[in-house]
Amino acid sequence: MSKYREVRFTVGTYGEALTVFGIGDENLSYIESLTQVKIVARGNEVLITGNEEDVEKTRKLLEQLVSLARAGNGIDVGLINYASEMLEQDQAQDTDNLADALSEVIFTTPRGKKIRPKTLGQKSYVQAIRDYDIVFGIGPAGTGKTYLAVVMAVLALKNKEVNRIVLTRPAVEAGEKLGFLPGDLQEKVNPYLRPLHDSLYDTLGMDKVEKLMERTVIEVAPLAYMRGRTLDDAFIILDEAQNTTPEQMKMFLTRIGFGSKAVITGDVTQVDLPKGQYSGLIEAQQVLEKVKGISFQYLTEADVVRHPLVQEIIRAYEFFDKDNQDNGRCVRD
Repeated sequence: MSKYREVRFTVGTYGEALTVFGIGDENLSYIESLTQVKIVARGNEVLITGNEEDVEKTRKLLEQLVSLARAGNGIDVGLINYASEMLEQDQAQDTDNLADALSEVIFTTPRGKKIRPKTLGQKSYVQAIRDYDIVFGIGPAGTGKTYLAVVMAVLALKNKEVNRIVLTRPAVEAGEKLGFLPGDLQEKVNPYLRPLHDSLYDTLGMDKVEKLMERTVIEVAPLAYMRGRTLDDAFIILDEAQNTTPEQMKMFLTRIGFGSKAVITGDVTQVDLPKGQYSGLIEAQQVLEKVKGISFQYLTEADVVRHPLVQEIIRAYEFFDKDNQDNGRCVRD
């Protein structure tokens, strides 16, 4: 049985402590619930009390958070969860390792927002986009697959590594029929392309995006519009790739021309294709896994940077699906 212990710990400078503690010490309250200790803060010093194992775990977590704050990261519940999980997995024994990995600002928006990888998985994904001409980013919702790909595309355009950006995704119906939506074909598919527009607007600003789209420097279009084209000197992103057919995936990959880079993103657990139709993204993993020059990056629920409950939802569905398979039941015909 662990012994009762109390430890005093200085949480960096006063400014760093303010970042770690959060508004009204909300981060400390969350850490208390996470580690089952009592934390009393005074200035930039805390008194941690609880059983010995939990106190030591909390001290290490606070050290990690100080390093992250010192590197310029904002501290929130999502980052606290991630840092705690990395410590549990012994992936952050040196408290500066995680901070160093997540300290790089890859892009600053016109409004001054600094964009940086928020997890080691995201860091690896960004590096793969730098190093490879074709990258598959596969993982659940909220892992930043599309957003970071758009950021890297904008950065490549800004650095004149490419002449244009092409963003595309299949207009696959998920429970609704396109024919029942109002408007012409372009208006019908626009809702499917909205997430790509949103990422661009957040990165460049709406006015800049609209001007670049008018000049066709940026193009956002359904996947069907890619057929018969060759895209040279372009940064091409295929989003929601789990909803491509094998034929569409092959068509897309063979559009890539000289001087181009492609990022294909998708979540193989959310396929909306008609019953009996095989996913092109799933097949691509099998066909291309040994092709040199192509990188497959797999993000997990640990890389989710949305509301902390999203991680729990993803984990719950994974357990549910596994139980169904183990019991010989299939709920997704």
